[in-house]
Amino acid sequence: MFLDRFLANRRGVELTLEERSLLEGAISEIQSVNSRQTIIEAGENVSVSTFLLEGIISRYIDDKKGLRQLVAIHVPGEFVDLHAYPMRELDHSIGTLTAATIAIVPHSALKDILDPRPELARKLWFSTLIDAALHRAWLFRVGRLDAVGRIAHFLCETNARLEAVKLSNGHRFALGLTQSDIAEICGLTTVHTNRAFRQLREAGLCNMRASLVEICDREALARRGDFDPHYLYLGQSPSTQ
Repeated sequence: MFLDRFLANRRGVELTLEERSLLEGAISEIQSVNSRQTIIEAGENVSVSTFLLEGIISRYIDDKKGLRQLVAIHVPGEFVDLHAYPMRELDHSIGTLTAATIAIVPHSALKDILDPRPELARKLWFSTLIDAALHRAWLFRVGRLDAVGRIAHFLCETNARLEAVKLSNGHRFALGLTQSDIAEICGLTTVHTNRAFRQLREAGLCNMRASLVEICDREALARRGDFDPHYLYLGQSPSTQ
């Protein structure tokens, strides 16, 4: 069921049959959400966590003028706000970038299954640590790379995350984001983003037409974006030490 993508995306986490059954049984409902909808407001008391089944969801912060800054995106197979379980509220908002399907897991259900099962709690904790690694890579991308490098890094990362849940064949994937979204993700203007995509296309590295991204030279694109997938921990299980 929904855990198949979670197991693929969360880097080799192995769940027992009992653990799978418990987590799937903790889902209270499945919801369809339109694009550009806020799911959780910053500072709101949170009593559920959200698992993304389809679509793309962002974490973002609004400034005092109401202008949005994206700080993370999530793809299918990821718990979007699992860290809200111990924190109870978030310092950022969560909203859809595209139409999405989400599974709702009440924190009361998580407490019932995790308190007596520290091993399962550790596996979910590992998932939140991956989110922290993604944040560090986000800071590196925006802080150290030029415009072309930022977009190359973002596309390489997204390709790897989607490939893990079989939504990319390694060279081609659907990405329902606008160039304005990508500009915001990469800390660029739309003009710089358009120019960077043109340079990537002319260099024979990748193309983006409408919502389809085609990577023409995966290794060269990774070099241009200084992309090392190690921080994604693909295929690596959490330590039991």
